[in-house]
Amino acid sequence: MSQNTVIVGLDEAGRGALAGPVVAGACVLIETLQSMPLIQDSKQLTSEQREEAYEWAIQHCTWGVGTADAAYIDEHGILAATEKAMQEALAIVEASLTPTYLLIDGRDKFWFNYPHSSVIRGDESEPCISAASILAKVTRDRLMIAYAEDHPYGFDEHKGYGTDEHFAALEEYGHSPLHRKTFLRKHFDAVSASK
Repeated sequence: MSQNTVIVGLDEAGRGALAGPVVAGACVLIETLQSMPLIQDSKQLTSEQREEAYEWAIQHCTWGVGTADAAYIDEHGILAATEKAMQEALAIVEASLTPTYLLIDGRDKFWFNYPHSSVIRGDESEPCISAASILAKVTRDRLMIAYAEDHPYGFDEHKGYGTDEHFAALEEYGHSPLHRKTFLRKHFDAVSASK
């Protein structure tokens, strides 16, 4: 890799949740990412390990995070919202460095100003995507824990995903502005159809 090569990994967290934003992380590939044992797929780490890896990444890497909230997801769809969050995360990196190539986790074909590849399970195989996944996941988890202080849904436990506890709270309290109404509609329509 030449000194002029700037590879940026991108990944998201919260895409399948019923509430809260989708959050994207961007992280520039540096050599030490490969030797840091906690830089791996965020789903394989405990919350404590993710926090440790996050703190290491923000101190050693050039990085950014971006978000798209529930209202944006409902209006534009989850794919467009994911792309918006990724573009925001990338813009923060661009303030310091000009990328030469992007590696994006997954199979979706997003639009970027730079040459890029979609890498299926890239969070398992590409350290810069692994770091991006950790940045996105920890940022989103922290947001959901903060939301739990003012909303009675258990966001600090399930982070907005469709658990039994979450559905019970929705039955009791109805939805909040943090909920993705299009996602809730799909779920409850599916439940009704199965009865």
